[in-house]
Amino acid sequence: MNFSAPHVLVIDDDERLRALLGKFLSDQGFAVGLAADASEARAQMSMLSFDLLVLDRMMPGEDGLAFAKSLRAAGQIVPILMLTAMGEAEHRIDGLEGGADDYLAKPFEPRELVLRIQSILKRAAKEIAPAPLERLKLGGLVYDRGREALMQGDDPVHLTTAEATLLSVLAQAPSQVLSREELAEKTGVAGNLRTVDVQVTRLRKKLMDDAQQPRYLQTVRGRGYILKPD
Repeated sequence: MNFSAPHVLVIDDDERLRALLGKFLSDQGFAVGLAADASEARAQMSMLSFDLLVLDRMMPGEDGLAFAKSLRAAGQIVPILMLTAMGEAEHRIDGLEGGADDYLAKPFEPRELVLRIQSILKRAAKEIAPAPLERLKLGGLVYDRGREALMQGDDPVHLTTAEATLLSVLAQAPSQVLSREELAEKTGVAGNLRTVDVQVTRLRKKLMDDAQQPRYLQTVRGRGYILKPD
């Protein structure tokens, strides 16, 4: 199993459809679990963590809508894509009000299922992503992203306009490599890569970074530069 892949649990009493969806999603790079009903799904969820449920609405016993409502009542926030043969508006509304994040009517194209899953996972990732830090610690200095100011204690560190622009761009993507071309474009000197190198050298001095072995504004050979706060 690829533990870095999104883990999807398919819950459907139709054995043939369940198997087909499982194989298709697995071929698309997902880690997939299969359950025939709500009871089996609960058993799997008690042992494993899933990133999304593909849940059939019409199942014998506890149906998909009741199962979704029970999960939400228990505080479960796992995203749910509900499948149903009932495509009327009131049924879709019932499903969404019952806790589903999206609703797909049968029959459907498998590729549409994948696109819906990917869209839900992207939304979920944004909702749980931690808010970016507004203050980045760089040794004895602090960069305030909201104010776009480099501070040493209560005193601002003077930066030229070019240095301030470069630091602002780097600070928007801390710990991420930005190419010289990307930095040149974002700092308004597109096509002049040498200017980026010169400004990096000057900014390192303001950050009190060792020019020979920089700690905070590092060069990634062949790729660009990276700002690495404490």
